[in-house]
Amino acid sequence: MDARNENFTASYCDSLIRYQRRKTIPVKVGDVIIGGDNPIVVQSMTTVDTMDTQGSVEQCIRIINSGCQLIRITAPSLKEAENLRKIKEELRMRGYHTPLVADIHFTPNAAELAARIVEKVRINPGNYADKKKFEVIDYTDASYAEELERIRERFLPLVKICKENGTAMRIGTNHGSLSDRIMSRYGDTPLGMVESALEFLRVCEDEKFFDIVISMKSSNTQVMVQAYRLLVQKLNEGGFQPYPLHLGVTEAGEAEDGRIKSAVGIGTLLEDGLGDTVRVSLTEDPEFEAPVARALIDRYTSRSTHAPIVPLVSYPIDPFEYTKRQLAEVFNFGGQNVPRVITDISKIESIQDREMKAVGHFYLPELDKWKMNDLGCDFIYSGTNPIPFMLPNGMKEIQDFPVWVQAKDKVNTFPLFRLEEYTKAAELHQELNFLSVEDLLIEKVIPVVAPRKDTVLILSTSNSHSMPALRRAFVQLINSNCKVPVVVKVSYPDQTADDTMLYTATDVGGLLVDGLGDGIFISLEKEGEHSRTELLDQIKLHNSVSFGVLQAARTRMSKTEYISCPSCGRTLFDLQETTAMIRKRTDHLKGVKIGIMGCIVNGPGEMADADYGYVGSGKGKITLYKGKEVVKRSVPSEQAVDELINIIREDGRWLEPEAIQV
Repeated sequence: MDARNENFTASYCDSLIRYQRRKTIPVKVGDVIIGGDNPIVVQSMTTVDTMDTQGSVEQCIRIINSGCQLIRITAPSLKEAENLRKIKEELRMRGYHTPLVADIHFTPNAAELAARIVEKVRINPGNYADKKKFEVIDYTDASYAEELERIRERFLPLVKICKENGTAMRIGTNHGSLSDRIMSRYGDTPLGMVESALEFLRVCEDEKFFDIVISMKSSNTQVMVQAYRLLVQKLNEGGFQPYPLHLGVTEAGEAEDGRIKSAVGIGTLLEDGLGDTVRVSLTEDPEFEAPVARALIDRYTSRSTHAPIVPLVSYPIDPFEYTKRQLAEVFNFGGQNVPRVITDISKIESIQDREMKAVGHFYLPELDKWKMNDLGCDFIYSGTNPIPFMLPNGMKEIQDFPVWVQAKDKVNTFPLFRLEEYTKAAELHQELNFLSVEDLLIEKVIPVVAPRKDTVLILSTSNSHSMPALRRAFVQLINSNCKVPVVVKVSYPDQTADDTMLYTATDVGGLLVDGLGDGIFISLEKEGEHSRTELLDQIKLHNSVSFGVLQAARTRMSKTEYISCPSCGRTLFDLQETTAMIRKRTDHLKGVKIGIMGCIVNGPGEMADADYGYVGSGKGKITLYKGKEVVKRSVPSEQAVDELINIIREDGRWLEPEAIQV
């Protein structure tokens, strides 16, 4: 690659150093246009039974008032598809013209009816013409071609109806519901997800039907990001139209976890200029989704004015497969260690032991002991305010170098240097030193730290296009064969809690999903005067968000993960209440993944990544899974949580809450 080339372009996005939205064809959905030069569209989905016309209409209005521009409604059979007409008519009569999207699984006849009523139809290529039986089939090229012809015949009527009626279509691949045919040929991979969509897309293009949006959703953020990137590459290579992309993470969950997980996946792609419409899937009332999506999108309204980033000559990172950056081990960073959490308490003077609960460690004065848990930070940054008491085992203190030089204990505390201090220091810690550096100085720092085995970089940037700026610094480290571990430092002074979650998940999570970063450090920079309580609340948030981002990026599992769908008109129980109940009973099971699905559509497929599953199979009936295997069917809902716990216990993964170490 010519070093003078300042326009190095990855195969999946227009620029890795300048914010530039991918150019797509515009797709008209009623009065809304997705793609082209139009702003990114926010959408959501109803959770009320589609046959409840008034309930659906009222919920649609609440969703619209929350900022939603497109509303999806499930149509699992012909009767629901027909009732979309009543919902649409009532909304129009009440002055609401927001376009509606019919969500289809398994039922082509419902899709064909809905396409004559609403402005857009979403089909899942994994189950539109196939029934999933988890079978492995050995196809020859000829037999596979026969399957493609069968799919074409089943799908073609819908394509023609959409074309005749001006109805747009989303071809929405879900990682967990790939057909047995795709799984047999491509496996459970991003490539399989992409090929699943392209099979249907080829039929559309043969018919000169181009009003299409595509999605590649997964509950695994790494897989989701890789699949969207690979999709764009395959569209470019195959000479397809540059179709708009619908971004979303399936079954993200609720509250902080749901927001962080959504932002890791969606935000990473938005940083690369990918995405034309966004849906954040939360296990909450749908009117809470649009504001989160809007907060993610709004970061990019003026992003094109960001400071320049040094041009790339080559790109050593595989964007389609997770590979952790290889480096030397320094203390407990790098090597095979999980990323570390550094929590900033430097604005708190004379912190007291009881206040350490903000960083996840609890002092029990009556026992004179510390209660440790998996969400307690690894390092605490005290800056110029050294901690006046002994810390719990496993947690270490970082002090600014001028303070550390004067410290009585220079073994169990570690110094943080600025570059000038580092190069002139007469004394360094024998095992671990931290060097604070901005991305623009990385070239100057590399020859200083490359030979050393005792230093970890704390990398930050002031560029508004922060994730690509930080990524650019990592590229330089890799290309220079500099194996020093790197902690990513971010700062969001006086942001709301939601924005802190979303921005950290995007800026740090976007690096982690590409195998970059050995720790996370959210700076406690505050503007103006703040009370001690306000600062401690902010510290608690930063600590929790740090662990949440590492978990959402699949780089450090420190708590139970819940893969829960956002509910829809197919849901067979109160999903929010049930999720809360299961979480209350199981949230101490570190690293266990539990799928909670409202119906069989989002059942064994969508929660394919879960260790255990709780799936609605009928009114008041639950089917319980271990992995993809059904363990118990038709369990009464009032007994189902206890039965789920019994399955976990029999599998040897249950731990009584009182057995947690103190």
